[in-house]
Amino acid sequence: MNPSKPSKLTARQQEILDLIREAVTRTGAPPTRAEIARQLGFKSANAAEEHLQALARKGAIELVSGTSRGIRLRSETLRHIHETRQQLAFPVSGLSQLALPLVGRVAAGSPILAQEHVDQTYQVESSLFQHRPDYLLRVRGMSMRDAGIMDGDLLAVQSSREARNGQIVVARLGEEVTVKRLQRRNGVIELHAENPDYKTIVVDPGEAFEIEGLAVGLIRNTMLM
Repeated sequence: MNPSKPSKLTARQQEILDLIREAVTRTGAPPTRAEIARQLGFKSANAAEEHLQALARKGAIELVSGTSRGIRLRSETLRHIHETRQQLAFPVSGLSQLALPLVGRVAAGSPILAQEHVDQTYQVESSLFQHRPDYLLRVRGMSMRDAGIMDGDLLAVQSSREARNGQIVVARLGEEVTVKRLQRRNGVIELHAENPDYKTIVVDPGEAFEIEGLAVGLIRNTMLM
């Protein structure tokens, strides 16, 4: 089989491929098997896995082991998404635009949206996000890699002081601002990385801790070049 020309897909396989493309276009990250199963009405994630394996055999995607979002689109698909996101990053006639400040490094003890933290402002098409963000935060490091959040990515954040268990949050811990998955267990606050190379952060009683916002979307670091 010529790797540059995938085999013809079934209707269901095309539906799954379109779902993956839509997720990458909207959030910058592919869906999990469980999310595919839920959206397409499969009884289990195993059914989604079987279709993904078939798509991989036909050359439509690549599968990466060891991560729940280990799905890679072919290069030509990514180029198409890249071009689409580039177009949506600038004002387009007839589309609803959001002016989102891009926050770089945050100084200890000062508000995230303080003027000195704002590197620039992007005009972003509002329909990219299911929930309206208030700002973009540049991600530092690879602690959230397995959630599809990479170093240099722009995380779309909705300002909030509250969050539910399992949500990805922007949190201020002492003098640091970090992006992690929130868990509360028996009154103890834990901040979980999505990378086994990073330890869970346990917030000590009395330690300065505050939730700054909720992750509501992602723009890959190459999308706005």
